[in-house]
Amino acid sequence: MTQDFGNTLRISEIFFSLQGESTRIGLPTMFVRLTGCPLRCTYCDSAHAFSGGQIMSVQTILDAVAKSGARYVCVTGGEPLAQKHSQALLKALCDAGYAVSLETSGAMDVGGVDARVMKVLDIKTPGSGELAKNLWKNLEYLNRNDEIKFVLCDEADYQWAKQMLNDHGLAARCEVLFSPVHESLSATNLADWVLRDHLQVRMQVQLHKILWGNEVGR
Repeated sequence: MTQDFGNTLRISEIFFSLQGESTRIGLPTMFVRLTGCPLRCTYCDSAHAFSGGQIMSVQTILDAVAKSGARYVCVTGGEPLAQKHSQALLKALCDAGYAVSLETSGAMDVGGVDARVMKVLDIKTPGSGELAKNLWKNLEYLNRNDEIKFVLCDEADYQWAKQMLNDHGLAARCEVLFSPVHESLSATNLADWVLRDHLQVRMQVQLHKILWGNEVGR
């Protein structure tokens, strides 16, 4: 469990790279990865952020972000919202003029997230092993600037996500992303299914995995 030392956060890493996912894919982005996550998804590629890291004040984080000259900042994890002062960090980044996105598991309440932040809500599929953690009331807090992401392990996950797309009218709420688990589900197969079923979703692959494999901090 993340310890609270006042208006500070435990940071796993801060790095400059290309955004590998979402509708901002390919954009030079400063990533702020927070330590800790209450979930243990079967396909997690950031387990190094479950523990460790460095305690940093919000101002210190802002100073580190400013050095990159980046316009875009992505706050990710782990699960950023598991830390008490993540909301203060998001607000401070927005106040500083950055275009801020938040990558969140969907298991934490996003109702208090600054309205200027683009929320990327990762709805957990059966294959993730964390289906029961989905906080469905979060859908009420999404707007057209936000995004919903499904990370799909197999065809069963695809069929489940397709059902959720229909049951919750997700395409009418915001952009919906379907992404295959790297080296588990063929991107070509997923693309074929999306086209076959005429889904109103954006199929995506992880650009950073194509460019740098599983290298951490890229």
